[in-house]
Amino acid sequence: MTSSSAKIDHVVAQMDGLRAGMPHADGIGVFLDVYRRVTALVALRVVDTTFQDPVFTADLDVRFADLFLDVPSDIVAKRPVSKAWAPLVERRAVHGILPIQFALAGMNAHINNDLALAVVATCTARGVEPDDGSIHRDFEKVNSVLAEVVRPIRDSFLDKAVVEHGAAVAPLADLVSNFSIDKARDAAWVAALTLWHLRDVPVLERAARDTLAHTVGLVSRQLLIRVEL
Repeated sequence: MTSSSAKIDHVVAQMDGLRAGMPHADGIGVFLDVYRRVTALVALRVVDTTFQDPVFTADLDVRFADLFLDVPSDIVAKRPVSKAWAPLVERRAVHGILPIQFALAGMNAHINNDLALAVVATCTARGVEPDDGSIHRDFEKVNSVLAEVVRPIRDSFLDKAVVEHGAAVAPLADLVSNFSIDKARDAAWVAALTLWHLRDVPVLERAARDTLAHTVGLVSRQLLIRVEL
């Protein structure tokens, strides 16, 4: 085991401990079930030949995960959470929201908001630019890792919902089907570049971060519509 994969394995262990304290149907927990599988798979991929710079990828993955792990810590400490995460936090126990909705709302908040922040933080810590070396190429390779886990889960969630609830979930099925992780990650990369180039203008950087979180939160509210079954 490399030090890079060991760091990710430590994050996975944190996720397991966090999940153990949550009810089975908790919305954050439902997202965590998916995210934990993705993170464990990334730990495997950083020790094979998937990434040209596995050390950077692992560092980014850990910083990325830490941004999510801050959310339950903020909840326990009664601190305000990011506007990107607020809809999922507020609706995590609402009856009539299906597991796939919780999972996708978490992915929306984490990818569309947190990923850009993690890219900037990782580049800053390592003294590199986002366009240096293989950073963007490795960033895109994560898409295939996500596809290995997320697509089968999404299809399974949808199939189960349609079988159990029929036409009642048809509008929701359309909404879920139109959520693209690849497009979300493309948008996250653009957001990361924007924040990177604004990092020396604090007022604009804060405004950009706030706007990003607010916009992402609005999308999550749409994903978390209550279904009348």
